Amino acid sequence: MACVADIIQAMEYLAPPCLAEEWDNCGLQVGSRQWAVRRIWIALDPLTSVVQAAATEKIDMVITHHPLFFQPLRTIDADTPVGRIIETALSARMALYAAHTNLDSAFQGVNDVLAQAIGLRDLRPMIPAECATHKKNDQPEGLGRVGRLGEPVSLAALAEQIKTRLKLPVVKVAGDLSRIVEYVAVCSGSGGSLLETFLDMPAQVYVSGDLRYHDARSVEDADRGLIDIGHFCSEHIVLDPLAERLRDLAREKGWRVSIETCPLERDPFASL
Repeated sequence: MACVADIIQAMEYLAPPCLAEEWDNCGLQVGSRQWAVRRIWIALDPLTSVVQAAATEKIDMVITHHPLFFQPLRTIDADTPVGRIIETALSARMALYAAHTNLDSAFQGVNDVLAQAIGLRDLRPMIPAECATHKKNDQPEGLGRVGRLGEPVSLAALAEQIKTRLKLPVVKVAGDLSRIVEYVAVCSGSGGSLLETFLDMPAQVYVSGDLRYHDARSVEDADRGLIDIGHFCSEHIVLDPLAERLRDLAREKGWRVSIETCPLERDPFASL
């Protein structure tokens, strides 16, 4: 039987902790490394609704992309959302674990999955990782990805392709829609922090989420393109592949563990 420590070891193989940004809080959020694990949910956010449903379903461990804590707590108040999540998890002996920026940077992590989903090839990081992991040299790790489309297309056509491939009702586009593009940079989640990196590269289009008005103006001034696909979509896409890779490791270890993606999460934004 697997325990929380076993699952953490497997997750750290898939998303090495050294890849996390200094400000991040990856790893075990709530629980004991000694608790037994029979059922795992993988989710994007440690929402109250997700944790409560997991407790009802007798899930032993919830693995999320976003951490529960970014700042130290001064108090644990069960009348607050975070306090209720902690209370629910501990009462159910359910561990909460997060793989955030380390999963963004990891080989076959969020950015690789996103780049492959929109049809990019010959991938390399926008900012290569400085730490050494167990991965091979042909498995580059780091923030963001840059790749090449199968064939050049207009910015408008690329936006439509992305909508279709990612099953999105709408995307936001900045730049000359008729411009022919071939090289694309992607950054999952909130991509504003890598915008200057993109502008210093030869890539012609930047695909990310949570981009601002002034980001779009900067891209226009540089005669580039920008496609904002939203935060949720750019990261939720990794859950199924991550679950499958974790299942593969569990089978190799002989662990009898059920690993499922949480069925409850939806993009908090609706397009009207």
